[in-house]
Amino acid sequence: MEYGLSYIIYCIGYYIAMFLFMMESTATIIAGGVLMIAIFWFILAQGTKRCHDRDNSGWFQLIPFYVLWMLFGDGDACENAYGDDPKGREMTDGTAE
Repeated sequence: MEYGLSYIIYCIGYYIAMFLFMMESTATIIAGGVLMIAIFWFILAQGTKRCHDRDNSGWFQLIPFYVLWMLFGDGDACENAYGDDPKGREMTDGTAE
């Protein structure tokens, strides 16, 4: 859910930055560039967090169409190499609660 909301925020920021680039003043182009760098950093950080939730390296988000797997796939149901399950599920007898 968090990654999906982050992706929506990224899309909104991207379109705002593109709107700023279309204006022809130097100040709006600089503002659009700064916004583009900030939202790119934001979506990379959120993507890395989501990859770690799925017990993958953050580099996996560079695979084409992997974003769909990150959006719709469930995370690991227990602790993995990158930390605890953010949903707080624990393994009991081989099944997740």
